[in-house]
Amino acid sequence: MRQEIPSREEIEQLPPDGGEEFNRLIFESSPYLLQHARNPVDWWPWSEEAFARARELDRPVFLSVGYSTCHWCHVMERESFEDPRIAQILNDQFVPIKVDREERPEIDDIYMAATQLVTGRGGWPNSLWLTPDGRPWYAGTYFPPESRGGMIGFRELLEQLSDTWKLRREDVEAQANQLQEAIRSALEPGVVASVPLGEELIGGALEALSDQYDERYGGFGGAPKFPPHSALRLLLHLSQRGATYGLSDDRLQEMLTGTLDSMARGGIHDHVGGGFHRYSTDPFWLVPHFEKML
Repeated sequence: MRQEIPSREEIEQLPPDGGEEFNRLIFESSPYLLQHARNPVDWWPWSEEAFARARELDRPVFLSVGYSTCHWCHVMERESFEDPRIAQILNDQFVPIKVDREERPEIDDIYMAATQLVTGRGGWPNSLWLTPDGRPWYAGTYFPPESRGGMIGFRELLEQLSDTWKLRREDVEAQANQLQEAIRSALEPGVVASVPLGEELIGGALEALSDQYDERYGGFGGAPKFPPHSALRLLLHLSQRGATYGLSDDRLQEMLTGTLDSMARGGIHDHVGGGFHRYSTDPFWLVPHFEKML
């Protein structure tokens, strides 16, 4: 159970860093940021002071973006941000910043674009590592505290990225510059040049899908598994046309029906209320994230 936030008068008596019981988020008005005000992580709100501190210490910024009703934001807080060992690494090796996406949507837009470019997907909590001038160089979403199920643990990842920052700074700068240009292009308004949907492009997409296909449980890639709407529509369309682009029709049908059958049998399918939950938290389509998107 969360403890109550102190009164405004009590907050005004606290030192600038929040004192022993709180961090700097105690001075914020966002309900989401206040939820993290008692974390042992030395959180900063998004501010020039936070980035100045990162420049002063020559440390990377760890940016965590979420919102107050986000399930996995609360899970990661409970598992990692309330863990004193993980908090110590964050406090000693990084400058940790918390952002409420509902309060600062313009920041959320930029850094969600970065995560989607790095990982091919997005979600919250959005977890990014930035240079002290705000350029992202590594990104992800939810991380478990320890490695499991093919996912690297947050503690191990923090140690690896801290070493990367110290020992491979040129690589970090190159990645940050490349990602900055990609974000600028992705968010820049204007006319997007059309790409001819030729045989080479479709064949490459099918080859990539075939390589990523989960032969045992259906779907593509590992957990979390989202319903692959676009991939399934492509497979169905090509199968109906008899256009396999180097793959057999049996292979197209295997990927298509294997995925749909696994989703229909699994927990991602609401067998009582109908419809499908947003995604499966495991690679088996069994444990859903209990949220339905309209």
